[in-house]
Amino acid sequence: MKISLVEEMRDIDKKAAETYGIPELLLMENAGHRVAEAALELLGAPAGKSVIVLAGTGNNGGDAFAAARHLANSGVRVKIFEIGDPTHRRPSAATNRAIDEKMGIEIHALASDRVWDRLSLAMKFSDLVIDGILGTGFAGELKKPVLRLIELVNDSGKRVLAIDIPSGVEADTGAVTSVAIEAAATLTLGLPKPGHFFCPGAACTGKLLVDDIGIPSALLEDEAIHQSLLDDALAKTLLPARLASVHKGMCGRILVLAGSRGMTGAAYLASLAALKAGAGLVTLAVPESLHDLMEQKTTEVMTVPVPETKPGSGIIGGDKALGTLLELTGDYDAVLMGPGLGRAPEMGELVRKLAAYLDKPMVLDADAIFAFRGHLKELARCKQVPVLTPHLGELAGLLDISVQELRTNLVTRVRNAAADLQCLIVAKSECTLAAYPQGDVFFTSKGNPGMATAGCGDVLAGCIVGLMEQTESGLAPLVGIYLHGLAGDLAAEQLGDGLTASDVLAELPHALVALRRAQAEA
Repeated sequence: MKISLVEEMRDIDKKAAETYGIPELLLMENAGHRVAEAALELLGAPAGKSVIVLAGTGNNGGDAFAAARHLANSGVRVKIFEIGDPTHRRPSAATNRAIDEKMGIEIHALASDRVWDRLSLAMKFSDLVIDGILGTGFAGELKKPVLRLIELVNDSGKRVLAIDIPSGVEADTGAVTSVAIEAAATLTLGLPKPGHFFCPGAACTGKLLVDDIGIPSALLEDEAIHQSLLDDALAKTLLPARLASVHKGMCGRILVLAGSRGMTGAAYLASLAALKAGAGLVTLAVPESLHDLMEQKTTEVMTVPVPETKPGSGIIGGDKALGTLLELTGDYDAVLMGPGLGRAPEMGELVRKLAAYLDKPMVLDADAIFAFRGHLKELARCKQVPVLTPHLGELAGLLDISVQELRTNLVTRVRNAAADLQCLIVAKSECTLAAYPQGDVFFTSKGNPGMATAGCGDVLAGCIVGLMEQTESGLAPLVGIYLHGLAGDLAAEQLGDGLTASDVLAELPHALVALRRAQAEA
């Protein structure tokens, strides 16, 4: 499924009318009918139920007027409260309002204190509120009457069904300047928008429902739209089946360069995650003073010592270490660098030199990403497209901007960074993104707040590199993100928010089983 930016959705609506001859009024009718169906699903039996419909002057309000008619026909008691300058009402919205008026549905303009008091009273006895105040075109500051209305709805504690996107949320970013409707569910029209997936918008969306409202599929699947949802349907197509004749050498020989004093857990989690993702053989390269410890800690993962800057320092660096690693990498199909390596200058120099030499799939995580701060040209010159797995703080640091600035337009900034640095960037957030240098961006559909715990990023990096030889290296990040999020969801079903990275790690094989089962049933 594609995810559209606001301007892309406007273009889709325009082409639906101009290319296919579908009038705006027909799409509004379809939207209103589907909104009413979603409302009835939330209400249950319509008999005796009361719904407050809030309508603005734009097409979002028109969808609300159309929904009100269908709800009234189903036996629901409907009261409509409209807000905004009526002279700005869109023609299709005006048509649906006129129909409601002729049907005798109560319509009140929020233009006096008396009407506001009437709304407050009606809200107390309502079973559901439908939010058709603002649409996806909203950005910036709320006008005072709209701000008052949103606060009134949120303070009421009533369940809300939002049309397209909760009012007050910016559709392209998920930003909320002051306040936004806190919906129980949102029915988005045509395609989902980025604001449904990024907080605070994601937290306001509730359950996300999607309906095409009759827009031709060719428009909704247009290759010119470069945002997609990494959902179950897509994930099933990304990982080839294993041959009956497979052996460990065919499943990927993975080298993981990780760990420093006090950070051996990151090395352990990342290397074991590569195995649990299905890699055939994993070797963990660690500082030589930590080798004996890691050899005892790991069983299935092999270990190799790497020379340190000073004996016992726990910091890898220097020409001798580089020579050791250059010799090692020739025997492996893919390399992961970074988890728990530390940020010593000598280590950073070694990472950059090794990355410049490698001509094979490579994942850079955590401290290996830090090593390229101020060295972006070196990153862009890697022989193969490296996969970077930063959280937003690490990515902001790499780009020399603040996290707040990064978040102001996350999709565009991550997309541009992937193109400029010639990297595949896996930007970890409440909705992890995978951005490719050519401009495609994928949004994860899995994961949960319980995964906000130390070490989960190490598991993700290991999972991605462990898949590099099992599928196309460019697809491995997508499979890795999906399996990692699904593993987190499986763990959360048992443990709630009290997850550790090891809990997610333990569920990786079960996530893989679920994906294989889905492939078999497809």
